[in-house]
Amino acid sequence: MPTTSARALTLLSLLATGRPRTGAELAARLEVSERTLRRDVDMLRSLGFPVAGTPGPAGRYQLGAGSTLPPLLFDDEQAVAVTLALQTAPVTVTGTGDGAARALTTLRQVMPTRLHPQVDALRVTAVPNAWDFGAPPVDQATLAAVGDAVRRGHLLRTDVVGGADALLVEPHHLVVWAGRWYLVSFDVVGARWSVHRVDQLRPLAPTQRPFTRRPLPADDVAEYVMTRHDRGDTVAAWPCTGRVTMALPAGVVARWVPAGAVVEPLDDGSCTVTLGAWSWAGVVGILATFDADLADVEPAELRAAMTRTADRLAAAAAPGPSGVDQLS
Repeated sequence: MPTTSARALTLLSLLATGRPRTGAELAARLEVSERTLRRDVDMLRSLGFPVAGTPGPAGRYQLGAGSTLPPLLFDDEQAVAVTLALQTAPVTVTGTGDGAARALTTLRQVMPTRLHPQVDALRVTAVPNAWDFGAPPVDQATLAAVGDAVRRGHLLRTDVVGGADALLVEPHHLVVWAGRWYLVSFDVVGARWSVHRVDQLRPLAPTQRPFTRRPLPADDVAEYVMTRHDRGDTVAAWPCTGRVTMALPAGVVARWVPAGAVVEPLDDGSCTVTLGAWSWAGVVGILATFDADLADVEPAELRAAMTRTADRLAAAAAPGPSGVDQLS
């Protein structure tokens, strides 16, 4: 049978999932009697962990929120997982990079020495993907104000960078995609759903005005954001940037273009796409992945790159000494 301390660690891990659990379920998982379970719960409470419980045979236990942060107890797998996550998580909010580094140092200091070799073996350097152009990190105060309005269900009044007038919206959901924070909200004045980049918002004083939550505009809110062409994205700073008209719906293109591209609808079946890459051939390659007709190609350097690429691919596909047959 596990020792009392080991059993308490396991119990805390079970309660930390947030799902209420019956005493019988917890006792079975710990392989102890329900009387022993109650003693273990009392011990956790004495250590500062806010374990809530309901009386009766069907009573359930759940870890609640406390007024202070009690000591955190991780099992071995959790400690290694958190260590790795702190090293690889992208910094999308200002001021969190230093906090993650300090948390990593603190965690290593207090973890059992037997885990040091495993953790030290996972020292990594996280290199961002060159194609993954995240937005500028979101200011902590901005994210806190927006997140609080979402949590409380209060109307949010905010300025938007580059916008003329302040917006009044019902903030419903936050989505993080490709290093960018997006707010899915309902525009009170325009009576329509909208998606805004949080780094472009400048929240004003809290309204303290509650709103009635609406059903979200799609079952999959992440897919909804990814297919919105008007989500506030801006063109990333690439050495080569081009613009074309593409014979595909804007929602389809918006879902699959790299981060840092801008899609603007023309009609139900076409849109303009502005995107960049490290070379003109790179822009051509991205456009080719859509397998769609193109027009209005700008600038001249992009048109020239298309011609060169077409000639090179045609030569490679031709039979004979200069084609792929020679590789057979």
